[in-house]
Amino acid sequence: MGRQPIKHRVPAVKLGYSIGYWPPTGPPPGAAEVIAEADRLGFDSLWTAEAYGSDALTPLAWWGARTERMRLGTAIAQISARTPAATAMAAITMDHLSGGRFVLGLGVSGPQVVEGWYGQPFAKPLARTREYIEIVRAIWARKEPVVFEGEHYQLPLPGTELGKPLKSIVRPLREDIPIYLAAEGPKNIALATELCQGWLALFYSPHSADLYAEALASAGDDFEVVATVPLIVADDVDAAADMIRPMYALYFGGMGAREVNFHANVPIRMGYEDAVAKIQDAYLNGRKDEAAAAVPTELVEQLALIGPVDKIRADLEAWRESRVDTLLIGGGIDQVRQAAELVLG
Repeated sequence: MGRQPIKHRVPAVKLGYSIGYWPPTGPPPGAAEVIAEADRLGFDSLWTAEAYGSDALTPLAWWGARTERMRLGTAIAQISARTPAATAMAAITMDHLSGGRFVLGLGVSGPQVVEGWYGQPFAKPLARTREYIEIVRAIWARKEPVVFEGEHYQLPLPGTELGKPLKSIVRPLREDIPIYLAAEGPKNIALATELCQGWLALFYSPHSADLYAEALASAGDDFEVVATVPLIVADDVDAAADMIRPMYALYFGGMGAREVNFHANVPIRMGYEDAVAKIQDAYLNGRKDEAAAAVPTELVEQLALIGPVDKIRADLEAWRESRVDTLLIGGGIDQVRQAAELVLG
């Protein structure tokens, strides 16, 4: 693929590679080779995830040990999976081992996972997140033994006779390890701009940037927006869309109940309420193929980069001019190389 002349200056955009959480069969085949290639080609960051199978931290340490330059982030580490102290300890450990390249990406997940898998209450996720981050930062600061009396977290445990305030034995490499928050609703995004250094956006569209303008209004220039953007190079746009429709059908149709699905709220706010209703109806009634077919190609094009090379180059302009700083892609070694050529080349 030859380079196209740039007719006007466009803002720089970085690339991140997402390994995600594992499929049922286990570690993605060839992951180490793909990550090494991404590191070599100039990808800025590597991200792992967790749902209710593989965890986010172990693969990040395992594969991240083979990288030289990339920042290493969790996208996301679920708040209910670990106490604030356990997360703070993991971040201290990862930051030391990586030489200061760790990024702590946090998220609340959803009630099905929080209550069904972790056995924790989901209520008041914003308040829980605020307390969680405050404790993590207090541990990193290491100014004094940590005492915290919140609605959701208390340190030490109230009523204990032996528990006492403690301070981390290990001095953090950095007190200001960056925290990025995964968020989809306006209030959650606003919380990220208030408390964190970045926002992990799962379903962002540069064509619907007005949906986030108010929530991002107070974000400084150094606040990073990392957006997950599937990238598929193919001559046929509909065929490319078919490759990722099942993923969108899962999130919009099956990740939650009909009445409570935070992922589905995003395309609804984008104006696809009727399509989402069809996707949910099919998916929740076991018709997954029908649900995937109901995902409009236009919606996929809003959220992903798909189609021939020239089309993707043209579509990239909207992303370059948006508030997004890093495009987070997944896939195999061919997609990594294509992304590097299209975005960084």
